[in-house]
Amino acid sequence: MSQFPGDFANPPPDQPPVAAPPTVDSAERMAASDIQAAEDLAKAYRTIREQLGKTIVGQHDVIEQVLTAMFCQGHVLLVGVPGLAKTMLIKTISDVLNLQFKRVQFTPDLMPSDITGTDVLEEDRMTGKRSFRFVRGPVFANIVLADEINRTPPKTQAALLEAMQEHRVTAGETTYELPEPFFVLATQNPIEQEGTYPLPEAQLDRFMFMTVVNYPDPREEIQIMKQAASHYKPALARLLDGPTIIHLQQIVRRVPVADHVYDLARDLVRMSRPREKEAPAWINDLVQWGAGPRASIYLILAGKARAILHGRMHVTTDDIVNVAHPVLRHRILTTFSAEAAGMNSDKIIDRLLREAPRATVAAA
Repeated sequence: MSQFPGDFANPPPDQPPVAAPPTVDSAERMAASDIQAAEDLAKAYRTIREQLGKTIVGQHDVIEQVLTAMFCQGHVLLVGVPGLAKTMLIKTISDVLNLQFKRVQFTPDLMPSDITGTDVLEEDRMTGKRSFRFVRGPVFANIVLADEINRTPPKTQAALLEAMQEHRVTAGETTYELPEPFFVLATQNPIEQEGTYPLPEAQLDRFMFMTVVNYPDPREEIQIMKQAASHYKPALARLLDGPTIIHLQQIVRRVPVADHVYDLARDLVRMSRPREKEAPAWINDLVQWGAGPRASIYLILAGKARAILHGRMHVTTDDIVNVAHPVLRHRILTTFSAEAAGMNSDKIIDRLLREAPRATVAAA
């Protein structure tokens, strides 16, 4: 370092400016920063799970899938019977991540404006002039819980499409940006289907994951009873915030992926499509529609996020295999023949994973 700090700022007039001493290459600095951020995220993930464990008993896979999707800027559809703490899980995650949370109970009489907001006519008491003012709906939050989303007609379901894809809402001639980060976490009851409106495939495809929430095991159920039947109220620490999550989302997208991992993601998706040359012969009988390109994108993104959450800065085929079910299960539409044979999308994915080219799954 120069002994005269003013030399670089004010060089003598008869000499050209002197460049500052060379520093570490910016790309190397960025790589070092990314590695440190990834390590911090892995530590934060372990701490987040510990905090969630104070309220949510078990459901480790569900928690990992929800957090994985959130660090990929993805939305999640949670499917499970009532009473499995789906709403509590989402509310607790919003508290731990220090994000604004809004809940919408979807009902048959819910209107699109009840979600997005509406224009109201106001009169200025001083001038008597009337004007419209947009009153924002519950979609203007960081985490929106669409509870029992299949209970409302398609017109209202479609009110979320622009928000999920574009992160904005259009009312009349005005477009309003949604707060970032923005996530839609929706729930469905798989049992009671009377009076419901199944989500169309185009809207299902907007959800990065379809996560199945199962019953707790016997030991977990005992712990649930003890907590629920007492005055137990855990104190939750707020570990992250919106700007930090946005930064971590950018780090996830910079995780390197080897060619053979891309090959596995491509092969799994193309094998699920009937009449594709890569598809096994049995796919034509059991699958009506296979997964689209958004599935292969989400497989890679989810693999990147899972790698970081598990303390790695590279994606393996095991990461792709691990996220295959939540990414693909709602993107594979089975035929009547499959239903008659007792084959659902999960069983088809299992078979696809077994029959994927061996070179691409050797490391899995």
